[in-house]
Amino acid sequence: MHGLYIAAVVIYEIIAAATVVHVLMDNRQPAKTMAWALVVLFVPVVGMVLYFFFGIDTRKDRMVSQRSIDQLTKRSMLEFAEQRDLCLPEGYKQVIELFINQNMALPFNNTKAEIFTDGHSFFIELLAAIGRARHHIHIDMFIFADDPLGNLVADALIDKAGRGVEVRVVYDDVGCWNVDRRFFERMREGGVDVQAFLPVRFPSFTSKVNYRNHRKIVVVDGREGFIGGMNIALRYVKGTGDRAWRDTMVRVTGGAVYGLQRAFLVDWYFVERTLVSSRQYYPQPDGSVQSPCIAQIVTGSPISPYPEIMQGYVRVILGARRYIYIETPYFLPTEPVLFALKTASLGGIDIRIIVPEKSDSKFVEWAGRSYLRDMAAAGVKIYLYKAGFLHSKMLVCDDSLATCGSTNVDFRSFENDFEANAFFYDGETAMRFKDVFLRDQERSVLFGETELGRRPGFGRRLWESLTRLLSPVM
Repeated sequence: MHGLYIAAVVIYEIIAAATVVHVLMDNRQPAKTMAWALVVLFVPVVGMVLYFFFGIDTRKDRMVSQRSIDQLTKRSMLEFAEQRDLCLPEGYKQVIELFINQNMALPFNNTKAEIFTDGHSFFIELLAAIGRARHHIHIDMFIFADDPLGNLVADALIDKAGRGVEVRVVYDDVGCWNVDRRFFERMREGGVDVQAFLPVRFPSFTSKVNYRNHRKIVVVDGREGFIGGMNIALRYVKGTGDRAWRDTMVRVTGGAVYGLQRAFLVDWYFVERTLVSSRQYYPQPDGSVQSPCIAQIVTGSPISPYPEIMQGYVRVILGARRYIYIETPYFLPTEPVLFALKTASLGGIDIRIIVPEKSDSKFVEWAGRSYLRDMAAAGVKIYLYKAGFLHSKMLVCDDSLATCGSTNVDFRSFENDFEANAFFYDGETAMRFKDVFLRDQERSVLFGETELGRRPGFGRRLWESLTRLLSPVM
Protein backbone atom coordinates (compact mmCIF):
# COMPACT_ATOMS: atom_id res chain seq x y z
CA MET A 1 0.00 0.00 0.00
CA HIS A 2 2.84 2.33 0.89
CA GLY A 3 4.39 1.76 -2.53
CA LEU A 4 1.09 2.52 -4.27
CA TYR A 5 0.77 5.75 -2.27
CA ILE A 6 4.28 6.85 -3.27
CA ALA A 7 3.55 6.01 -6.91
CA ALA A 8 0.28 7.98 -6.81
CA VAL A 9 2.04 11.00 -5.31
CA VAL A 10 4.79 10.88 -7.94
CA ILE A 11 2.27 10.56 -10.77
CA TYR A 12 0.25 13.45 -9.36
CA GLU A 13 3.34 15.66 -9.04
CA ILE A 14 4.29 14.91 -12.64
CA ILE A 15 0.78 15.79 -13.84
CA ALA A 16 0.79 18.97 -11.72
CA ALA A 17 4.17 20.01 -13.13
CA ALA A 18 2.93 19.35 -16.68
CA THR A 19 -0.19 21.40 -15.96
CA VAL A 20 1.88 24.35 -14.70
CA VAL A 21 4.03 24.13 -17.84
CA HIS A 22 0.83 24.18 -19.92
CA VAL A 23 -0.27 27.31 -18.04
CA LEU A 24 3.08 28.99 -18.69
CA MET A 25 3.18 28.05 -22.37
CA ASP A 26 -0.25 29.56 -22.95
CA ASN A 27 1.39 33.03 -22.75
CA ARG A 28 -1.46 34.79 -21.01
CA GLN A 29 -1.20 37.95 -18.98
CA PRO A 30 1.29 37.34 -16.12
CA ALA A 31 -1.38 37.94 -13.45
CA LYS A 32 -3.65 35.32 -14.96
CA THR A 33 -0.78 32.86 -15.43
CA MET A 34 0.29 33.30 -11.80
CA ALA A 35 -3.29 32.88 -10.56
CA TRP A 36 -3.78 29.56 -12.37
CA ALA A 37 -0.32 28.31 -11.35
CA LEU A 38 -1.11 29.02 -7.70
CA VAL A 39 -4.49 27.29 -7.98
CA VAL A 40 -2.88 24.18 -9.50
CA LEU A 41 0.02 24.05 -7.02
CA PHE A 42 -1.74 24.92 -3.75
CA VAL A 43 -5.19 23.39 -4.22
CA PRO A 44 -4.38 19.70 -4.77
CA VAL A 45 -6.56 17.80 -7.25
CA VAL A 46 -9.35 20.40 -7.11
CA GLY A 47 -7.01 23.00 -8.62
CA MET A 48 -6.26 20.81 -11.63
CA VAL A 49 -9.93 19.98 -12.07
CA LEU A 50 -10.77 23.69 -12.04
CA TYR A 51 -8.05 24.40 -14.60
CA PHE A 52 -9.21 21.49 -16.77
CA PHE A 53 -12.78 22.83 -16.85
CA PHE A 54 -12.25 26.59 -16.69
CA GLY A 55 -8.67 27.41 -17.59
CA ILE A 56 -7.73 25.61 -20.79
CA ASP A 57 -7.85 28.09 -23.65
CA THR A 58 -9.31 26.28 -26.66
CA ARG A 59 -11.02 29.30 -28.16
CA LYS A 60 -8.55 29.81 -31.01
CA ASP A 61 -8.46 26.22 -32.18
CA ARG A 62 -11.90 24.70 -31.79
CA MET A 63 -14.43 27.50 -31.84
CA VAL A 64 -15.82 28.93 -35.04
CA SER A 65 -13.98 31.98 -36.31
CA GLN A 66 -15.79 35.08 -35.10
CA ARG A 67 -13.92 37.23 -37.60
CA SER A 68 -15.09 35.20 -40.59
CA ILE A 69 -18.69 35.43 -39.35
CA ASP A 70 -18.26 39.16 -38.88
CA GLN A 71 -17.05 39.55 -42.46
CA LEU A 72 -20.20 37.85 -43.76
CA THR A 73 -22.54 40.01 -41.72
CA LYS A 74 -20.56 43.20 -42.35
CA ARG A 75 -20.95 42.85 -46.09
CA SER A 76 -24.67 42.19 -45.85
CA MET A 77 -25.29 45.05 -43.42
CA LEU A 78 -23.13 47.56 -45.29
CA GLU A 79 -25.38 47.17 -48.31
CA PHE A 80 -28.25 48.57 -46.24
CA ALA A 81 -26.51 51.01 -43.89
CA GLU A 82 -26.94 54.17 -45.93
CA GLN A 83 -26.37 57.30 -43.86
CA ARG A 84 -26.35 60.94 -44.78
CA ASP A 85 -24.85 63.86 -42.91
CA LEU A 86 -22.96 61.63 -40.47
CA CYS A 87 -20.69 63.98 -38.54
CA LEU A 88 -18.57 62.31 -35.88
CA PRO A 89 -17.93 64.21 -32.64
CA GLU A 90 -14.40 65.59 -32.72
CA GLY A 91 -13.62 64.64 -29.12
CA TYR A 92 -14.42 60.95 -29.65
CA LYS A 93 -13.19 60.29 -33.18
CA GLN A 94 -10.36 58.10 -31.86
CA VAL A 95 -12.75 56.03 -29.73
CA ILE A 96 -15.14 55.61 -32.66
CA GLU A 97 -12.30 54.68 -35.03
CA LEU A 98 -11.00 52.18 -32.47
CA PHE A 99 -14.35 50.38 -32.43
CA ILE A 100 -14.64 50.50 -36.22
CA ASN A 101 -11.14 49.08 -36.74
CA GLN A 102 -11.25 46.47 -33.98
CA ASN A 103 -14.93 45.48 -34.03
CA MET A 104 -16.38 46.90 -37.25
CA ALA A 105 -18.91 48.63 -34.99
CA LEU A 106 -20.33 51.22 -37.35
CA PRO A 107 -21.49 54.55 -35.89
CA PHE A 108 -25.15 55.32 -36.60
CA ASN A 109 -26.82 58.71 -36.44
CA ASN A 110 -30.46 59.51 -35.68
CA THR A 111 -30.51 57.22 -32.65
CA LYS A 112 -32.74 57.63 -29.61
CA ALA A 113 -32.24 55.98 -26.23
CA GLU A 114 -34.95 55.49 -23.61
CA ILE A 115 -33.57 54.43 -20.23
CA PHE A 116 -35.26 51.95 -17.88
CA THR A 117 -33.97 51.60 -14.32
CA ASP A 118 -36.49 49.11 -12.91
CA GLY A 119 -37.86 45.80 -14.09
CA HIS A 120 -41.51 46.83 -13.92
CA SER A 121 -41.23 49.55 -16.56
CA PHE A 122 -38.79 47.60 -18.74
CA PHE A 123 -40.78 44.38 -18.96
CA ILE A 124 -44.03 46.26 -19.63
CA GLU A 125 -42.29 47.98 -22.54
CA LEU A 126 -40.74 44.71 -23.70
CA LEU A 127 -44.13 42.99 -23.78
CA ALA A 128 -45.58 46.00 -25.62
CA ALA A 129 -42.77 45.78 -28.21
CA ILE A 130 -43.43 42.05 -28.65
CA GLY A 131 -47.09 42.90 -29.18
CA ARG A 132 -46.15 45.43 -31.88
CA ALA A 133 -44.07 42.91 -33.84
CA ARG A 134 -45.21 42.24 -37.39
CA HIS A 135 -42.26 40.44 -38.99
CA HIS A 136 -39.68 39.17 -36.49
CA ILE A 137 -38.56 39.12 -32.86
CA HIS A 138 -34.94 38.33 -31.96
CA ILE A 139 -33.87 37.71 -28.35
CA ASP A 140 -30.30 37.06 -27.16
CA MET A 141 -30.36 36.46 -23.40
CA PHE A 142 -27.92 35.10 -20.82
CA ILE A 143 -30.74 33.96 -18.51
CA PHE A 144 -34.30 33.19 -19.61
CA ALA A 145 -35.83 32.00 -16.33
CA ASP A 146 -38.61 29.45 -15.92
CA ASP A 147 -40.57 31.65 -13.50
CA PRO A 148 -43.86 33.57 -13.78
CA LEU A 149 -42.23 36.44 -15.69
CA GLY A 150 -40.28 34.12 -17.99
CA ASN A 151 -43.44 32.18 -18.75
CA LEU A 152 -45.35 35.39 -19.45
CA VAL A 153 -42.72 36.45 -22.00
CA ALA A 154 -42.63 32.91 -23.44
CA ASP A 155 -46.43 32.96 -23.84
CA ALA A 156 -46.22 36.29 -25.67
CA LEU A 157 -43.56 34.89 -28.03
CA ILE A 158 -45.58 31.73 -28.70
CA ASP A 159 -48.62 33.87 -29.48
CA LYS A 160 -46.68 35.97 -32.00
CA ALA A 161 -45.16 32.85 -33.59
CA GLY A 162 -48.70 31.52 -34.00
CA ARG A 163 -49.60 34.71 -35.86
CA GLY A 164 -46.82 34.22 -38.41
CA VAL A 165 -44.11 36.35 -36.80
CA GLU A 166 -40.58 34.90 -36.98
CA VAL A 167 -39.35 34.44 -33.41
CA ARG A 168 -35.73 33.49 -32.70
CA VAL A 169 -34.30 33.06 -29.20
CA VAL A 170 -30.70 32.42 -28.15
CA TYR A 171 -30.14 31.54 -24.48
CA ASP A 172 -26.89 30.74 -22.72
CA ASP A 173 -26.66 27.08 -21.75
CA VAL A 174 -24.67 27.72 -18.56
CA GLY A 175 -26.71 30.77 -17.57
CA CYS A 176 -29.84 28.58 -17.86
CA TRP A 177 -28.43 25.42 -16.21
CA ASN A 178 -31.19 25.46 -13.59
CA VAL A 179 -33.95 25.96 -16.18
CA ASP A 180 -35.94 22.82 -17.01
CA ARG A 181 -35.43 22.01 -20.68
CA ARG A 182 -39.20 21.50 -21.00
CA PHE A 183 -39.50 25.29 -20.68
CA PHE A 184 -37.65 25.77 -23.97
CA GLU A 185 -39.32 22.75 -25.56
CA ARG A 186 -42.70 24.37 -24.92
CA MET A 187 -41.56 27.41 -26.89
CA ARG A 188 -40.23 25.23 -29.71
CA GLU A 189 -43.53 23.37 -29.89
CA GLY A 190 -45.25 26.76 -30.09
CA GLY A 191 -43.27 27.76 -33.17
CA VAL A 192 -40.41 29.68 -31.55
CA ASP A 193 -36.96 28.86 -32.94
CA VAL A 194 -34.88 28.40 -29.77
CA GLN A 195 -31.15 27.68 -29.69
CA ALA A 196 -28.72 27.18 -26.79
CA PHE A 197 -25.41 29.02 -26.97
CA LEU A 198 -22.46 26.59 -26.75
CA PRO A 199 -24.31 23.71 -25.05
CA VAL A 200 -22.15 22.17 -22.34
CA ARG A 201 -22.06 18.40 -22.45
CA PHE A 202 -19.27 16.00 -21.51
CA PRO A 203 -16.70 15.52 -23.00
CA SER A 204 -16.82 18.95 -24.68
CA PHE A 205 -17.31 20.58 -21.27
CA THR A 206 -13.84 22.06 -21.04
CA SER A 207 -13.89 23.85 -24.38
CA LYS A 208 -17.15 25.66 -23.74
CA VAL A 209 -17.98 26.26 -20.09
CA ASN A 210 -15.60 29.20 -19.69
CA TYR A 211 -16.89 31.21 -22.66
CA ARG A 212 -20.46 32.32 -22.12
CA ASN A 213 -22.86 34.57 -23.98
CA HIS A 214 -23.57 37.24 -21.38
CA ARG A 215 -25.35 39.57 -23.83
CA LYS A 216 -28.87 40.92 -23.31
CA ILE A 217 -30.24 42.01 -26.69
CA VAL A 218 -33.75 42.21 -28.12
CA VAL A 219 -34.65 43.34 -31.65
CA VAL A 220 -38.21 43.76 -32.95
CA ASP A 221 -38.86 44.16 -36.70
CA GLY A 222 -35.44 45.74 -37.15
CA ARG A 223 -36.89 49.05 -35.94
CA GLU A 224 -36.58 48.95 -32.17
CA GLY A 225 -34.38 47.07 -29.76
CA PHE A 226 -33.20 46.76 -26.19
CA ILE A 227 -29.74 46.38 -24.65
CA GLY A 228 -28.45 46.47 -21.08
CA GLY A 229 -27.98 44.32 -18.01
CA MET A 230 -31.39 42.77 -17.32
CA ASN A 231 -32.07 39.11 -17.94
CA ILE A 232 -35.61 37.79 -18.32
CA ALA A 233 -36.17 36.84 -14.68
CA LEU A 234 -38.57 37.71 -11.90
CA ARG A 235 -35.76 38.94 -9.64
CA TYR A 236 -35.87 42.31 -11.43
CA VAL A 237 -39.50 42.99 -10.52
CA LYS A 238 -39.86 41.11 -7.25
CA GLY A 239 -37.94 41.96 -4.14
CA THR A 240 -37.73 44.73 -1.57
CA GLY A 241 -34.96 46.24 0.49
CA ASP A 242 -31.61 44.53 0.09
CA ARG A 243 -33.28 41.79 -2.02
CA ALA A 244 -34.27 44.20 -4.81
CA TRP A 245 -32.25 44.09 -8.04
CA ARG A 246 -31.44 47.49 -9.53
CA ASP A 247 -30.42 47.34 -13.20
CA THR A 248 -30.38 49.44 -16.38
CA MET A 249 -31.82 48.70 -19.82
CA VAL A 250 -32.06 50.95 -22.87
CA ARG A 251 -34.70 50.95 -25.60
CA VAL A 252 -32.97 51.91 -28.85
CA THR A 253 -34.73 53.27 -31.92
CA GLY A 254 -33.30 54.72 -35.11
CA GLY A 255 -30.01 53.93 -36.79
CA ALA A 256 -28.29 51.93 -34.04
CA VAL A 257 -30.91 49.17 -34.27
CA TYR A 258 -28.89 47.99 -37.28
CA GLY A 259 -26.00 47.35 -34.88
CA LEU A 260 -28.21 45.42 -32.48
CA GLN A 261 -29.53 43.35 -35.37
CA ARG A 262 -26.05 42.52 -36.59
CA ALA A 263 -24.97 41.48 -33.07
CA PHE A 264 -27.91 39.09 -32.80
CA LEU A 265 -27.53 37.63 -36.29
CA VAL A 266 -23.83 36.95 -35.69
CA ASP A 267 -24.81 34.94 -32.61
CA TRP A 268 -27.57 33.23 -34.58
CA TYR A 269 -25.04 32.08 -37.19
CA PHE A 270 -22.83 30.94 -34.33
CA VAL A 271 -25.50 28.64 -32.86
CA GLU A 272 -27.56 27.70 -35.93
CA ARG A 273 -25.07 27.95 -38.82
CA THR A 274 -27.70 29.85 -40.80
CA LEU A 275 -26.74 33.21 -42.28
CA VAL A 276 -29.70 35.59 -42.05
CA SER A 277 -28.89 38.73 -44.03
CA SER A 278 -31.98 39.75 -46.02
CA ARG A 279 -32.94 43.39 -46.43
CA GLN A 280 -36.14 42.74 -44.49
CA TYR A 281 -34.08 42.44 -41.30
CA TYR A 282 -32.50 45.84 -41.97
CA PRO A 283 -35.54 47.91 -42.99
CA GLN A 284 -35.14 51.31 -44.62
CA PRO A 285 -35.39 54.08 -41.97
CA ASP A 286 -38.81 55.71 -42.13
CA GLY A 287 -37.53 59.10 -40.98
CA SER A 288 -39.55 59.05 -37.77
CA VAL A 289 -36.42 59.21 -35.60
CA GLN A 290 -34.51 62.47 -35.90
CA SER A 291 -31.84 62.89 -33.27
CA PRO A 292 -28.29 64.29 -32.97
CA CYS A 293 -27.29 61.18 -31.01
CA ILE A 294 -24.68 58.93 -32.66
CA ALA A 295 -24.37 55.40 -31.31
CA GLN A 296 -22.23 52.30 -31.78
CA ILE A 297 -23.15 48.76 -30.73
CA VAL A 298 -19.86 47.21 -29.67
CA THR A 299 -19.51 43.48 -29.05
CA GLY A 300 -16.72 41.72 -27.21
CA SER A 301 -15.82 38.05 -27.33
CA PRO A 302 -12.99 35.70 -26.27
CA ILE A 303 -12.40 34.84 -29.92
CA SER A 304 -11.42 38.37 -30.92
CA PRO A 305 -7.68 39.08 -30.96
CA TYR A 306 -8.19 42.16 -28.79
CA PRO A 307 -10.53 42.90 -25.85
CA GLU A 308 -12.42 45.64 -27.70
CA ILE A 309 -14.73 46.88 -24.95
CA MET A 310 -11.87 47.02 -22.45
CA GLN A 311 -9.80 49.00 -24.96
CA GLY A 312 -12.70 51.40 -25.36
CA TYR A 313 -13.02 51.87 -21.60
CA VAL A 314 -9.31 52.62 -21.29
CA ARG A 315 -9.41 55.11 -24.18
CA VAL A 316 -12.46 56.91 -22.75
CA ILE A 317 -11.00 57.04 -19.22
CA LEU A 318 -7.65 58.42 -20.36
CA GLY A 319 -9.40 60.93 -22.63
CA ALA A 320 -11.71 62.30 -19.92
CA ARG A 321 -11.43 66.01 -19.16
CA ARG A 322 -13.75 66.42 -16.15
CA TYR A 323 -15.29 63.22 -14.84
CA ILE A 324 -15.93 59.50 -15.25
CA TYR A 325 -18.87 57.87 -13.45
CA ILE A 326 -19.11 54.07 -13.43
CA GLU A 327 -21.66 51.57 -12.13
CA THR A 328 -20.75 47.89 -11.99
CA PRO A 329 -21.89 44.95 -9.83
CA TYR A 330 -18.42 43.37 -9.86
CA PHE A 331 -15.21 45.40 -9.65
CA LEU A 332 -12.22 43.19 -10.47
CA PRO A 333 -10.49 45.40 -13.05
CA THR A 334 -7.78 44.24 -15.42
CA GLU A 335 -4.41 45.97 -15.10
CA PRO A 336 -5.00 48.37 -18.05
CA VAL A 337 -8.33 49.56 -16.61
CA LEU A 338 -6.91 49.80 -13.08
CA PHE A 339 -3.94 51.83 -14.32
CA ALA A 340 -6.16 54.11 -16.43
CA LEU A 341 -8.49 54.86 -13.51
CA LYS A 342 -5.61 55.62 -11.15
CA THR A 343 -3.88 57.78 -13.74
CA ALA A 344 -7.03 59.78 -14.46
CA SER A 345 -7.85 60.25 -10.78
CA LEU A 346 -4.33 61.37 -9.87
CA GLY A 347 -4.50 63.75 -12.82
CA GLY A 348 -7.46 65.54 -11.27
CA ILE A 349 -10.36 63.80 -13.04
CA ASP A 350 -13.43 63.22 -10.85
CA ILE A 351 -13.73 59.42 -10.82
CA ARG A 352 -16.74 57.91 -9.07
CA ILE A 353 -17.63 54.21 -8.93
CA ILE A 354 -20.80 52.70 -7.47
CA VAL A 355 -20.78 49.01 -6.53
CA PRO A 356 -23.30 47.03 -4.46
CA GLU A 357 -22.85 47.04 -0.71
CA LYS A 358 -23.61 43.30 -0.72
CA SER A 359 -22.69 41.16 -3.70
CA ASP A 360 -24.42 37.99 -4.84
CA SER A 361 -20.98 36.32 -4.80
CA LYS A 362 -18.96 36.38 -1.58
CA PHE A 363 -15.65 35.49 -3.24
CA VAL A 364 -16.05 38.32 -5.75
CA GLU A 365 -16.99 40.68 -2.92
CA TRP A 366 -13.91 39.72 -0.89
CA ALA A 367 -11.57 39.96 -3.87
CA GLY A 368 -13.04 43.29 -4.92
CA ARG A 369 -12.46 45.03 -1.60
CA SER A 370 -8.70 45.29 -2.06
CA TYR A 371 -9.27 46.89 -5.48
CA LEU A 372 -11.70 49.36 -3.90
CA ARG A 373 -9.07 50.29 -1.32
CA ASP A 374 -6.55 50.85 -4.13
CA MET A 375 -9.00 53.11 -5.91
CA ALA A 376 -9.81 55.08 -2.75
CA ALA A 377 -6.09 55.56 -2.06
CA ALA A 378 -5.74 57.08 -5.54
CA GLY A 379 -8.51 59.58 -4.86
CA VAL A 380 -11.38 57.70 -6.53
CA LYS A 381 -14.74 58.17 -4.82
CA ILE A 382 -16.17 54.70 -4.13
CA TYR A 383 -19.84 54.37 -3.24
CA LEU A 384 -21.64 51.30 -1.88
CA TYR A 385 -25.23 51.00 -3.12
CA LYS A 386 -27.53 50.21 -0.19
CA ALA A 387 -31.02 49.99 -1.78
CA GLY A 388 -30.64 46.41 -3.01
CA PHE A 389 -28.26 44.60 -5.34
CA LEU A 390 -26.86 46.93 -8.01
CA HIS A 391 -26.54 44.93 -11.23
CA SER A 392 -26.29 47.97 -13.53
CA LYS A 393 -23.37 48.27 -15.96
CA MET A 394 -22.87 51.81 -17.27
CA LEU A 395 -20.30 54.58 -17.69
CA VAL A 396 -20.78 58.32 -18.22
CA CYS A 397 -18.06 60.77 -19.26
CA ASP A 398 -17.95 64.58 -19.39
CA ASP A 399 -21.67 65.11 -20.17
CA SER A 400 -20.96 63.90 -23.70
CA LEU A 401 -20.58 60.09 -23.77
CA ALA A 402 -22.40 57.23 -22.09
CA THR A 403 -22.30 53.46 -22.45
CA CYS A 404 -24.63 50.79 -21.14
CA GLY A 405 -24.74 47.07 -21.75
CA SER A 406 -23.83 43.70 -20.29
CA THR A 407 -20.14 44.33 -19.57
CA ASN A 408 -18.95 44.28 -15.96
CA VAL A 409 -15.65 45.87 -14.93
CA ASP A 410 -13.95 42.52 -14.39
CA PHE A 411 -11.67 39.99 -16.05
CA ARG A 412 -14.50 37.69 -17.10
CA SER A 413 -16.46 40.31 -19.02
CA PHE A 414 -13.42 41.84 -20.67
CA GLU A 415 -11.67 38.60 -21.64
CA ASN A 416 -13.88 35.49 -21.44
CA ASP A 417 -17.53 36.32 -22.08
CA PHE A 418 -19.45 37.38 -25.16
CA GLU A 419 -20.66 40.89 -24.28
CA ALA A 420 -22.43 43.83 -25.92
CA ASN A 421 -22.53 47.54 -25.05
CA ALA A 422 -24.13 50.55 -26.68
CA PHE A 423 -21.92 53.66 -26.80
CA PHE A 424 -23.86 56.93 -27.13
CA TYR A 425 -22.17 60.15 -28.27
CA ASP A 426 -24.61 62.91 -27.37
CA GLY A 427 -24.84 65.48 -24.59
CA GLU A 428 -28.55 65.13 -23.85
CA THR A 429 -28.36 61.32 -23.73
CA ALA A 430 -25.26 61.40 -21.52
CA MET A 431 -26.96 63.82 -19.13
CA ARG A 432 -29.88 61.40 -18.67
CA PHE A 433 -27.46 58.60 -17.81
CA LYS A 434 -25.69 61.00 -15.44
CA ASP A 435 -29.00 61.71 -13.68
CA VAL A 436 -29.46 57.94 -13.23
CA PHE A 437 -26.00 57.69 -11.69
CA LEU A 438 -26.57 60.63 -9.33
CA ARG A 439 -29.90 59.16 -8.14
CA ASP A 440 -28.11 55.89 -7.40
CA GLN A 441 -25.37 57.82 -5.62
CA GLU A 442 -28.01 59.29 -3.29
CA ARG A 443 -28.92 55.71 -2.32
CA SER A 444 -25.29 54.89 -1.60
CA VAL A 445 -22.72 55.55 1.10
CA LEU A 446 -19.06 56.43 0.67
CA PHE A 447 -16.83 53.38 1.03
CA GLY A 448 -14.47 55.26 3.36
CA GLU A 449 -17.30 56.03 5.78
CA THR A 450 -18.19 52.38 6.31
CA GLU A 451 -16.59 49.72 8.44
CA LEU A 452 -15.47 47.97 5.24
CA GLY A 453 -13.67 51.12 4.14
CA ARG A 454 -11.61 51.45 7.28
CA ARG A 455 -8.27 49.68 7.47
CA PRO A 456 -9.10 46.06 8.33
CA GLY A 457 -7.16 43.79 10.60
CA PHE A 458 -4.33 41.58 9.44
CA GLY A 459 -6.51 38.49 8.99
CA ARG A 460 -9.06 40.23 6.80
CA ARG A 461 -6.38 41.94 4.71
CA LEU A 462 -4.60 38.61 4.19
CA TRP A 463 -7.84 36.91 3.11
CA GLU A 464 -8.73 39.75 0.72
CA SER A 465 -5.23 39.61 -0.78
CA LEU A 466 -5.47 35.85 -1.25
CA THR A 467 -8.85 36.07 -2.98
CA ARG A 468 -7.52 38.95 -5.11
CA LEU A 469 -4.86 36.61 -6.48
CA LEU A 470 -7.71 34.53 -7.94
CA SER A 471 -9.56 37.51 -9.46
CA PRO A 472 -8.21 36.87 -12.98
CA VAL A 473 -9.91 33.45 -12.98
CA MET A 474 -13.22 34.42 -11.32
